[in-house]
Amino acid sequence: MKQFIFVCAVLALLLGVPAVSALDVVTTTSVLWDPVSQIGGDAVNVVYIADPTVCPHLQGDILPNLIQKHADALKSPDLFLAHNSTMDFTTMAAIEKFRDSNGYGKTNWKILKPNTEWNTPETAEALADSVLDWLKAADPKNATAYTENAAKYKQAIAEAGDITSDEQAVLSKKNVIVMAWQKEPVEKWLGANVYDFFAPEFAYGGNKTPAKVVDSIQKNKDKIYALDLVSGGGKMYIIENMQSGEMAKGIEEALTDIAVNNDRITFTNFPKSVDGVNSIPDVLKYNKNLLLA
Repeated sequence: MKQFIFVCAVLALLLGVPAVSALDVVTTTSVLWDPVSQIGGDAVNVVYIADPTVCPHLQGDILPNLIQKHADALKSPDLFLAHNSTMDFTTMAAIEKFRDSNGYGKTNWKILKPNTEWNTPETAEALADSVLDWLKAADPKNATAYTENAAKYKQAIAEAGDITSDEQAVLSKKNVIVMAWQKEPVEKWLGANVYDFFAPEFAYGGNKTPAKVVDSIQKNKDKIYALDLVSGGGKMYIIENMQSGEMAKGIEEALTDIAVNNDRITFTNFPKSVDGVNSIPDVLKYNKNLLLA
């Protein structure tokens, strides 16, 4: 039987029958790259363009170099995947400009449903389902393998995001001031107590900037003192979001000024943004362990 298969393979080569090739995929970010890579397995070649350590909106200056790094992959991939035109506008526009200038043709994007997140186990599994649908539609012959890989990947997400009763007992006593993009996972998944949150000026009508939160801290000292966070009685955790920069240093200083114990930690949203954090399950474990530590 093995000899028969070998002979068939040789004949196919001699007769010019095209070999089965992997699906070539380009994603805007490492967030999409990870499920494509995990679900696609050996049947998919995938690259991501945006730097995972930097907010996608702020990559204009570095995108040309990032695109040149993957110039060959941008010639004629089978799929272009993006989050949405709001988050990925800069990256999508740069890719389209590069391909247009090289005569590679129209760039047809597959885009996630609006408001698709990935920084809780539930939303990460929903993202995996969206990627699975894209891969199955583009490459039906490997649909069974993709489905099996997706089940394993979703199991890894569930295990990474699992919180034991002992962990929940610790997390439920944590008081936090958190960057808006991480508010939902901190509150609904990790179960910590969100005292307040902050955001860039363009969000929430400019009413939740770090400066506004500092004003609130100074005006409501008694409310914070009631949490027993002074003289070793506890701690306020200030949670930054890596891709948003250091927004909360002023909040840290304001709490220190009123003698409130605090610790500023930095969650991440993106695989490959921290050493050893190579997947979305890794992101979930990393963030959870930072708050548990």
